[in-house]
Amino acid sequence: MNAPACKSLVAGLAVLLLGLQTCAAAAANSAGAAEIQRGQYVATASDCVACHTGPGAKPYAGGLATMTPIGPVVSTNITPSKTDGIGNYTEQQFSRAVRKGIRADGSHLYPVMPYTEYSQLTDADVQALYAYFMHGVQPVASKPPATRLPFPFNLRILMAGWNLLFLNRHPFQPDPAQSAEWNRGAYLVEGPAHCGTCHTPRNLLMASKSSDALAGGVVGTWFAPNITPDANSGIGNWSQQDIVDYLRSGRAPGKAQAAGPMAEAIDYSLRHLTPADLRAMAVYLKTVPARHDAADTRPVDAWGSAYADLASLRGKPLPKHADDMTGPQLYDAYCASCHQDQGQGSFDGGLPPLFHNTATGRFNTDNLVMVILDGVRWHTDGSGTRMPGFSGELTDRQIATLGTYVTQHFGNPAAKVTLTQVATARAGGAPSNLILLARILLAIVLVIIAAIIVWVVLAVVRRRRRAADAPAGR
Repeated sequence: MNAPACKSLVAGLAVLLLGLQTCAAAAANSAGAAEIQRGQYVATASDCVACHTGPGAKPYAGGLATMTPIGPVVSTNITPSKTDGIGNYTEQQFSRAVRKGIRADGSHLYPVMPYTEYSQLTDADVQALYAYFMHGVQPVASKPPATRLPFPFNLRILMAGWNLLFLNRHPFQPDPAQSAEWNRGAYLVEGPAHCGTCHTPRNLLMASKSSDALAGGVVGTWFAPNITPDANSGIGNWSQQDIVDYLRSGRAPGKAQAAGPMAEAIDYSLRHLTPADLRAMAVYLKTVPARHDAADTRPVDAWGSAYADLASLRGKPLPKHADDMTGPQLYDAYCASCHQDQGQGSFDGGLPPLFHNTATGRFNTDNLVMVILDGVRWHTDGSGTRMPGFSGELTDRQIATLGTYVTQHFGNPAAKVTLTQVATARAGGAPSNLILLARILLAIVLVIIAAIIVWVVLAVVRRRRRAADAPAGR
């Protein structure tokens, strides 16, 4: 082969090698982009942005204070900032934080961050999450204020003992007896979507009661209702499509509309899931063990009917004091313009009727009170039902009067709204005795430990004295 031919061959091989390297790099970049996109979907399903984005802050920069019975817990910066976020985390450290609640520095997280549910995440989803947070999130140099809880809850090491008692350390295991769709729904409900964090009641140590899974729980001043398939207490009379519609839009026509923390979860997370995933969640929720409350004698959304007595107001003057306004007067002044004179809702269906509505049919009226106080807000594109709050216009007595009127005429007549209930909700919830109880229990434990130490010391002293007083051996 002559020299020019050799040079041409070498050049051709070089071009071929460069092309192969370019293709390999493009394939790697494509795979990396796909992994990041998948991680973003997992983060959306897990609703990470809702808790880790403070008021006016950039996404995932932290700073949101979540109220708990032991005080406010402030979310941390989980952007890839190397100074203020998780930019220095290895994938193993990231996985440990997400699934075991242990930060890179070894300190324990509080289960306000639902690592108890995220422990169900698969290795593949954690790997995708890590790729997204490290390469798909903009780093933000911002350090939120530290969480400062009262003693003894400021001792994070105590969470190690709590985890031993209540943390499931095994990722989700599919049930081979169920369909792939059912298993996907179970994984989403129990893991990323962490439905049980709100909808499962808590025990004295603030751990979820697995025996009452999804039977309803308290979320600050709101009540996360029973979402088991019980016909009266839960969503047993909802079709799979009703559940899908509710998760996607925040509305199940003729049954319910989302408000408070649930509206936020739908707004930031659930409505962005694929139709297949929403259907899988609905399939699973229809099969979980039903939990019944004896107080529920008919489906929550089956109470009430159209009712009108506004004609009785004609010709009657308003009382001198606003607190003395009657239920019909308050309804006419603050509700009828949107929900109409008979509570039938707006003509276009945009605003729901007040009868056959879980907000008025539930025996627990906390959510009704909170909707009147705070309204219904959606944070992103304004989708879903919207309603103004009246906390600045109505007194506690007026809200108690209005709430009782609404639920007794349009909903469950056995339910009522009390003045104390409204005052408690307006104040942010009832004070918790958990801190005092924890301190008493800790004091008892310390006294027991001290008594054991004293007993051991006295036993050693007595033994030594007996040995000293014993006659010398012969």
